[in-house]
Amino acid sequence: MATEEVNKPPSLPPYPEMIMEALDGLNEPNGSNKSAISRYIESTYGELPEGHTTLLNHHLNKMKDSGELVFLKNNYMKPDGSPPPKRGRGRPPKAKEPLPPGTVLSSPRPRGRPPKDPNAPPKSPKAKPSGGSGRPRGRPKKIPRTAAPPPPSPLSAPSTPRGRGRPPKVKPQLTEVSVEI
Repeated sequence: MATEEVNKPPSLPPYPEMIMEALDGLNEPNGSNKSAISRYIESTYGELPEGHTTLLNHHLNKMKDSGELVFLKNNYMKPDGSPPPKRGRGRPPKAKEPLPPGTVLSSPRPRGRPPKDPNAPPKSPKAKPSGGSGRPRGRPKKIPRTAAPPPPSPLSAPSTPRGRGRPPKVKPQLTEVSVEI
């Protein structure tokens, strides 16, 4: 139990604190890159865990996403007092010109279908809208045949009506063959 305490490296502060201290210590105007931050932490704290680079990358990305750090031109820096305004998606709207004082803004045309005029005379049911054809809407009614069918041509098959679809395949007739032994 005593050997575990002896081999244990001195406790390190959390990575976000070490990163902030590195940015303060380096004090570069355009921010510091990842390798400079790593070198500063290694020189200050000496013994670091094996996965130092992975942990550093993880915490830098986490701090960048949360807004604690700003990432610009491959450098990390502390954000200014006021964050930049966030733009929405798409093209920004045009800037509107201010109206002169005393101008009354008329309401735009209302949306949707205008209400019916209660004083208007009722329309007749047979009245067709202008520009429409003389046909009624929808599929036309099926008219049954009343006239006699035309006489069959002499080239056609017997007077049986032709069925719907593909005609059945004609099977050749079998002839009986006798075999003598």
